[in-house]
Amino acid sequence: MRFIFMGTPDFAVTSLRALAQAGREIVGVFTQPDRQAGRGKRLQPSAVKTAALELGLPVYQPEKIKTAESSDLLRSLHPDCLIVVAYGQILSPEILALPPRGCINVHASLLPAYRGAAPIHWAVMHGQAMSGVTTMLMDEGLDTGDILLQRACPIGPQTTSGELHDRLAEEGAQLLVETLAQWEQGSLRSIAQQGESSYAPRLGREDERLDWRQCAGDVHNRIRGLNPWPGAYTTWRNDLVKVWRSQTVAPISFKEVPGAAQPGQIIRLSEEGLLVQTGQGQIILRELQPTGKRRMSAQEFWRGRRIQPGELLGESGAEEDRHG
Repeated sequence: MRFIFMGTPDFAVTSLRALAQAGREIVGVFTQPDRQAGRGKRLQPSAVKTAALELGLPVYQPEKIKTAESSDLLRSLHPDCLIVVAYGQILSPEILALPPRGCINVHASLLPAYRGAAPIHWAVMHGQAMSGVTTMLMDEGLDTGDILLQRACPIGPQTTSGELHDRLAEEGAQLLVETLAQWEQGSLRSIAQQGESSYAPRLGREDERLDWRQCAGDVHNRIRGLNPWPGAYTTWRNDLVKVWRSQTVAPISFKEVPGAAQPGQIIRLSEEGLLVQTGQGQIILRELQPTGKRRMSAQEFWRGRRIQPGELLGESGAEEDRHG
């Protein structure tokens, strides 16, 4: 079978390499155009483009895939099947109908849960204990196609979205190879998605802001769900601070601070980190990053800035106008 691979970020690279290692005939790799990145705003290739060139595969980078020119290009390569892994553009009905063996997608959730662009982030931010990967036949809906195979993956209480991303990338690549082998042999039958669906939209700036009125578990899940990208943030003395690592703790007495502790109030400074009150329960912040600085332990952060118990995090919204 002749395959066209469509993908863009690191998550898709693992599947591309697995296909190449399995000896699949990849007649073209479609990925997003080079984008400006870094302080110098230099054009940078996607992770998939870099990997494809290393593998000696032809690379195509149409600005828009839903054009007559793109459809003609795809058709000229005579693919039997399209493989789509985090490509970043929606395929037209014409393209979906082009390959005789269909279009197969690798999605980083156990569908129908977490359809959409950011399934890994939202699964962690919602405190899910289980995630996984799904291979499916694509249709015109958003991640609504019939399921081919699925594989579950547990999420630990300290697991970050970055750690889950790497595990699911590996699981997804293996599942794709298994799917194609069974699909080609005719031993695999697709099944319609069943059960309650949920949506995982792209992350916006507001999703990154920590709301100290939430319970400690929700704050902790948001911090690890946004690690390593784009990072959860709060404010301190009107300056933006990203929070990278945290842990929940058993409830403590409010007697440790004068008066009733408010959400966002720093209760104690210790070798463990900053103990902060939330809307329900407390949380320890272990790794932070002030604006323009490197990541650092909470001890480094508070020792170098003369932080005092009783100070509030996130008490001003002025920074959102400056950094939003």
